[in-house]
Order: sequence, then C-alpha cells, then structure tokens
Amino acid sequence: MENIENNEIAFQSRIPLNELKEQVNAIKSELQKVIVGQEELIDLLLVSLISNGHVLIEGVPGLAKTLTAKLLAKTIQTDFSRIQFTPDLMPSDILGTSIFNNQTNQFEFKSGPILSNFILIDEINRAPAKTQAALFEVMEERQITIDGTTYKMEQPFIVMATQNPIEQEGTYALPEAQLDRFLMKIVIDYPTLEQEIQLLQLEQNNENAVKTDLLKPVITAEQLTEFQKLSLKVVIEPHLIQFIAQIVNNTRNHNFLYLGASPRASIAILNSSKAFALINGRDFVTPDDIKYVAFHVLNHRLILAPEREMEGITIKDVVKQIVEAVEIPR
Repeated sequence: MENIENNEIAFQSRIPLNELKEQVNAIKSELQKVIVGQEELIDLLLVSLISNGHVLIEGVPGLAKTLTAKLLAKTIQTDFSRIQFTPDLMPSDILGTSIFNNQTNQFEFKSGPILSNFILIDEINRAPAKTQAALFEVMEERQITIDGTTYKMEQPFIVMATQNPIEQEGTYALPEAQLDRFLMKIVIDYPTLEQEIQLLQLEQNNENAVKTDLLKPVITAEQLTEFQKLSLKVVIEPHLIQFIAQIVNNTRNHNFLYLGASPRASIAILNSSKAFALINGRDFVTPDDIKYVAFHVLNHRLILAPEREMEGITIKDVVKQIVEAVEIPR
C-alpha cells in the first residue's frame, strides 16, 4: 500500500491511472493549440465525459462555447453530429423518421443526427417545447422509440448543448425536467485582458487556418468507455456520501429557494466528484472534490424565491452558503 523512503510516504493507487492521466493531458494539449484559458471549462467537460453525463454550456456569444465542444469531439475517435436548433426544427429532424420504400413496399427507418456518439446541440433554447421534448428519452435512457421500435444508442453517448443567457427573443426556456437531465451547467465568462492578448497572438500565428484541422484525435471511443468504467471504481467514503446527501437535502429546505434539487442531483454530484478525482490523479474522493463540482451540478436545478432574486441574491451565493454550512461527517 505504501513505501516509506527518505521520510516520504508514497501511496500506490488501487486502480490504474497512468493511461488516463496521459490521455487527459494529451486532450488538454490538443485543445490548448486553439483555446486560450478556459481551464475550468475544459476540466468540467472532461468530468462530464468521464461521468458519462450530458452538459449544458451557457455564455454570451463569442466565448467559443460551440468551438470548444467541436474541438473536444475532434480529440476523440467517435462519430460526431452537430444539430443547430431553430424555431422550425421538428422532432423528426433530430430523431429520424420512417419512409416508405416503393421497391420493398415497406417502411424503412432513416435515422436522424441524434444517432451518433458525440452530439453538439447549438442554441438548444431556440427550438420549441415539442422539439426539446424529443430529447427526453434519448438523454435519460440512451435510446429512441420510433413507430413502436426502440433503437439503442451506441456507447459512448454524450450530449453537449449551448445556450445564450442574454438574448430572449425567439427562445424557449428549457423546462426543469429537461434541465435535470444535464449532469451540469457550465457558465463561462469573458477572458482576462492577458488571455485576450494571447488569443489574438494565437489567431495571428495560425494565419486563418481552420481551427479543427489543427487538432488530431488522441483517444478512441473504446478508451473513453474504459475510463467511464474506471470512474465507477473510485473510492468514496460513507461519510462523504452522507455529505453529498446533506447538501442536496438542504436545498429542499432553504428559505431562499423556491425549488430544491432532486435525487438525480445527488447521483450527479457523486459521479462528478469521482471523475474529478480521477482526472486529478486520485482513486479516492475528497471533500474538496465534492465542493468543487457542487455548484456546477446544482446551478441549473435550483430556482430562487422571487423575492430573493429581486434582492440580487444568486444561485451561486446560495449554493456556497449551503455547502459551507454543512459539516463534513466524521
């Protein structure tokens, strides 16, 4: 378990982490060829991949939300589909439809873009409710049902969606049931002045090259699936499971909140904290892992009481207060 040498203790990991660490670093190196800063965004996207969870990316236009998702997909040898959500998009445009074949005198199913491994949905709140609802089954159960026939998604299957929080005209807010199917919502902000200067220098040096052509695949779909299985083996002590449950339970009894988090949020924190520990080279979860992922898992699942929202209180303030108020069980 441990070797003592030169008064230092070296712990032997209980699960193999070397390959995962190398591949995570390789993905980051590829993304850094184009993306400047956004370290937290990249870490959280990797957490969502290894957790086998879907992610919603929110930010104003021009922050490379769509580009980052496309570049991440480029580093993995999987099928990729991009779906641009618009007000006239129909469920059949996503899922597919049955078409009559005159030669066989039978209906044949023509699959839509959702039958892929890595799905990027751009501006998910641009489509109406009936189109958004087409994602309910596939995001939760990894399958679609057309004309009574069920089609299973191939693994890995990840949905990454973007939305703009500012522009409201011609948009349809996602219902709570849809939001709850996302493992986390990542809110990104403007780069710093130094990062923007670095970004401009990088753009100048690339001489208008196609950004996706600058990256190459570094892991296979099979490797990603193995990493997802590996995250299930990460150790979490019973008192930390109790810590997660207490955090989520407190969201349901907080005076500042109109809507608390569901048990799905507890599971999301559990899986995310395991994946976060894994990409940081550990086979065990710490309280800091849980605290780090808690906001990103909870921020789209909670609804502020209207009077608190008018006072300028944010979900981030409430989550921070809840997490800090819960004592870690011993």
